[in-house]
Amino acid sequence: MRPPRKPGADRPRGAAPPAWEVVGRELLHDCRVFRVARATVLSPHTRASHPFFTIDADAWVNVVATTARGELVMVRQWRHGAGKVTLEIPGGLVDPGESPETAAARELLEETGFAAPSVRRLGDVNPNPALFGNRVYTFLAENCERVGEIQNGALEETWVELVPERDLPARLRAGEIDHALVIAALHWWRLDRER
Repeated sequence: MRPPRKPGADRPRGAAPPAWEVVGRELLHDCRVFRVARATVLSPHTRASHPFFTIDADAWVNVVATTARGELVMVRQWRHGAGKVTLEIPGGLVDPGESPETAAARELLEETGFAAPSVRRLGDVNPNPALFGNRVYTFLAENCERVGEIQNGALEETWVELVPERDLPARLRAGEIDHALVIAALHWWRLDRER
């Protein structure tokens, strides 16, 4: 008796499944910072239609900001989804007509009062390809200095915390920093430092 075949064992290495065809799209709800949509999609195998729901959002940025003293400029803020105060790096939405680089410098200044001589892109990821189509761009801002006050709007309150770089691994392992996109940004930063 032959052993059972592994799924995909008869497919060439590196081959990809066929794309599904989107035949309709309907906006269900605009939630200001994102939109919920229903796509009608045809299976590439059966040609049957199926509904899929997506979250459409504008691009986001994250900023790994460091000082000349070897500290990360981080923020504590209340997060409604988690229902608690979190420790994160600065970040936010890219405004219409704004480049991700400009948004990164703006978010750093608004959320922390810190600025850097320049920001440099480290990489970008999709936040969750099952639901989202947007990108999250990570930037590095080195030699940051405090140049002004925090500029929070009415719906946001951030408190700055300077975290020594040497403390970061322990804080990650302890789960004190648990935002997946922040951890991805810190990974980009680590990779950049290993070059």
